[in-house]
Amino acid sequence: MATYISLCNFTEKGVGTIKDTLKRTEAAKSAAKQFGMTIKEVLWLQGQYDLIVISEGSDEIAMTAFILNTIKAGNLRMQTLRAFTAGDMAKVLEKVT
Repeated sequence: MATYISLCNFTEKGVGTIKDTLKRTEAAKSAAKQFGMTIKEVLWLQGQYDLIVISEGSDEIAMTAFILNTIKAGNLRMQTLRAFTAGDMAKVLEKVT
């Protein structure tokens, strides 16, 4: 499974309905499963970003479909990064000459 980190900001709509953020998070966890994704952790932040989401999925297509499905609701803007575990990095380094 590939690991992804999503840096999220609430849109104006998301801030206007901030009291629903926990409900939306639970709904996103359920929806992720339909795309073959697992949301491992959601953390609310202070600073430049409002949320960080750590998730796992089978591939970039599943992740992209999940992200598009999530952002179309209009509550978040997201920047998603592929992350590598130590095990992943060991495999990468095996190929470094």
